[in-house]
Amino acid sequence: MPKFAANLSMMFTEHAFLDRFDQAAKHGFKAVEFLFPYDFEVMVIKERLTRNNLELVLFNISPGDWDGGARGLAAVKGEEAAFQTATLQALDYAMALDCPRLHAMAGLNTFGTARDIYLANLKYACAVAAPHGIEILIEPINSEDMPGYFLTHTSDAKAIIETVGAPNIGLQFDLYHRHKMEGDVGAAIASYSAITRHYQCAAPRDRGEPDRQDLDYQAVFEQIEGSGFSGWIGCEYRPRARTEDGLAWRSELLV
Repeated sequence: MPKFAANLSMMFTEHAFLDRFDQAAKHGFKAVEFLFPYDFEVMVIKERLTRNNLELVLFNISPGDWDGGARGLAAVKGEEAAFQTATLQALDYAMALDCPRLHAMAGLNTFGTARDIYLANLKYACAVAAPHGIEILIEPINSEDMPGYFLTHTSDAKAIIETVGAPNIGLQFDLYHRHKMEGDVGAAIASYSAITRHYQCAAPRDRGEPDRQDLDYQAVFEQIEGSGFSGWIGCEYRPRARTEDGLAWRSELLV
């Protein structure tokens, strides 16, 4: 049976961020993910995880000035030092919180991006993360939701992963972004399963709860399970109403 992690940056937003850990556990989740932990002391987050017996499975390396429009540093020219600092900060949090994977956002082309910078930064991140057993993930993001993002296609992510060549680099496969950008989700799951370390899900039409409409998530989850994937599927969706009111999808999809 697939394992689902609540994304606390999008789910349970009726509650303050730290209280979302309690809500996730209350509603049956055994794991969580979120975008960024850096507004909170690491031990404050650790206490919430421990209190609720939750596993933290993923968060992002700092993307730079998010409020100023930055969406990552890994591919941005001139930001190599900032990326290294952000990576070390993320590793400190990940080690304290027992989180096994970090997402390195590439950045926007308008900030000045380059493939060689991306490769060098990812090699650095993989090298410093490897001794701690932590994976570095990259994620293609569709150009409608995030115009100008450097990495938009799964095949390009695969080429980057192969070029970096580190054993601890992998694909963060967001099923919503894949459907919006390229479609053919079932074929992509089959083609990229060997490099996929984490999935994320949301309904393509509105980024709401996963369902059977534009993308048949019952079939998708069955395919992922049948592929032998034993990791987590992050619920990175925006609830259509109160989060708890929309959780029936789990029973409706027989997961």
